[in-house]
Amino acid sequence: MTTDPLLQPYQLKHLTLKNRIMTTAHEPAYGEDGLPKDRYRAYHVERAKGGVAMVMTAGSALVSRDSPASFGNLQAWRDEVVPWMASLADECHGYGCAVMIQLTHLGWRTGWNKADWLPVVAPSPLREPAHRAFPKVLEDWDIARIVTDYADAAERMQAAGLDGIELEAYGHLMDAFWSPRQNKLEAPWNGDLSARMKFSLDVLSAIRDRVGPGFIVGVRYTADDLAPNGITAEDGLEIGRRLRDSGTVDFLNIIKGRVETDADLTDVIPVQGMRSAPHLDFAGRVRAEVGLPTFHAARIPDVATARHAVAEGLLDMVGMTRAHIADPHIVQKIMAGREDEIRPCVGATYCLDRIYQGGEALCIHNASTGRELTVPHAIAPATDRKRVVIAGAGPAGLEAARVAALRGHEVIVFEAAPDPGGQVRLTAQSPRRREMIGLIDWRMAQCAAHDVAFRFNTYAEAGDILDLAPDVAIVATGGLPDTEVLEEGNDLVISAWDIIAGDVAPGARVLVYDDAGDPPALQAAEIIANAGAHVEIMTPDRSFAPEVMGMNLVPYMRSLQDKDVRLTVTYRLKALHREGNALRAVIGTDYSAHREERLFDQVVVNHGTRPLDELYFDLRPRSRNRGAVDYQALIDGAPQPGCQGAGGDFLLYRIGDAVSARNTHAAIYDALRLARTI
Repeated sequence: MTTDPLLQPYQLKHLTLKNRIMTTAHEPAYGEDGLPKDRYRAYHVERAKGGVAMVMTAGSALVSRDSPASFGNLQAWRDEVVPWMASLADECHGYGCAVMIQLTHLGWRTGWNKADWLPVVAPSPLREPAHRAFPKVLEDWDIARIVTDYADAAERMQAAGLDGIELEAYGHLMDAFWSPRQNKLEAPWNGDLSARMKFSLDVLSAIRDRVGPGFIVGVRYTADDLAPNGITAEDGLEIGRRLRDSGTVDFLNIIKGRVETDADLTDVIPVQGMRSAPHLDFAGRVRAEVGLPTFHAARIPDVATARHAVAEGLLDMVGMTRAHIADPHIVQKIMAGREDEIRPCVGATYCLDRIYQGGEALCIHNASTGRELTVPHAIAPATDRKRVVIAGAGPAGLEAARVAALRGHEVIVFEAAPDPGGQVRLTAQSPRRREMIGLIDWRMAQCAAHDVAFRFNTYAEAGDILDLAPDVAIVATGGLPDTEVLEEGNDLVISAWDIIAGDVAPGARVLVYDDAGDPPALQAAEIIANAGAHVEIMTPDRSFAPEVMGMNLVPYMRSLQDKDVRLTVTYRLKALHREGNALRAVIGTDYSAHREERLFDQVVVNHGTRPLDELYFDLRPRSRNRGAVDYQALIDGAPQPGCQGAGGDFLLYRIGDAVSARNTHAAIYDALRLARTI
């Protein structure tokens, strides 16, 4: 028995949930052909195995054909979804984990030029900024058809053996009816709140007619969309009461805000540097005033905050969704008294940013997430103990050390700096991004627990490695900024790292030339702007900072836009010339022969990194494999061949930015899939 509030069971109607932790609906985009096949199932089963009480699958599973997928959504309008969902539910149930699914019609939050090229529909012609489609205004036959589609989808989920469903009403079709700003229909679907709720109550009534009173049905809704002439907090409370009084709804899942722009979305789902659990007290108010079982998730990244939410009666079930993307075994670790071993979510939101750019959800911190079938979370012990020597204690080197140590190997790590972290430690110097150091701190703690030996302040040379007689040597030395991008004047520039590290003071009139599109340029620009300088951020690309992506771009824009900052796209810095105390910049474009010149007193270049690979090439001729990697074995999760080449008695590999400039996730993934087979 335990008194931990998070580990107490919760009775939801007839369903006993074994604890108070759930993953809320989110779409990892692992589906195939719109169906939750093996990869999708394995992802949710891993969280069930890890002890979570309920998985809410499928952020925004689609009920209608005229609601085409906009971020990898499952197609709940197809009968073929039933056996796949049944398989997922059966396997999760085997671990005592309840399974539900979120159903929706996206309304204006999609595009017409997808799937069957049917028009987007909404209760007004307003265009959602994010997806840019101008909707067709709903007709009565559209409404009747969509009500039936919801009921059909609910019936499919009941047939699949799910424990219940959740309807989404934030940023999609259902809440658009509730909003005076968005609902431009005539009666009976518009007017007072009763009229604006008619559609949603008709949907709920149709669902109940199909699934009966025993099947669990909830609504995840924005109880305050924070929009002018939108859904106010008082409207949201009244909507909650009317949903309760309808007798058709078993729980509420509370959202505050709206999701139609990157900035709006980031306030609903805050990223690193933003306040944790910003809407928790509001969700608690809804629970207190409406009285239905209440769920909520919005940046609840740690066990202490989750425990507070339940202990104080703010929530009945607490959603820790991104936290479970980082570590699917949170509940198991709580139960075992090993909370300090939980891999922390650092709020990087690489997962969601990738989805909203049409990719799949991947965790910057945990490269096994979404790859459960090919790179399992569990690390199997090796049959033979080896000595593994690693050069570099950045994210790649530390991940390789952690995994090799878990395999049972003797691991020794060289690091030239006095502290671990590499580029991540540099990133974490930005106050808003200091949570990134959690990537390093967690790995250092894991390495300490498994007796990894570190040699800091040691610039490893080939002799240092060879003296240790390694069986395997891994070069994870990272890279150094590449600023050789100009036709003339490369010696006149500084790197973004110089500004971030504080090695060079900001100038007064500064050009930040961003030819990589990743965070260092914006970090440097923010430091320069905060110093009171004029900053121009220039990129040759047609889009601004494409590697930063939408949600992570928001805090930068909020920091920069009230300062003397200019953003310039589609222009390329060609050359620099010294002119007195100033620098004359020659600026061109890839689109024409146009040239112009402007004066700055400082030019910062962000062009990625060049591999710091001298050690690798020194070791390469002495290694058994000459540094060669069998890519097929790497992809298949098989051990690397041990007999390539001639001479030498150790295998040599390099990983992360020591190979080429990429990102933190790539560095960690390199290390994980290599080291797990050593």
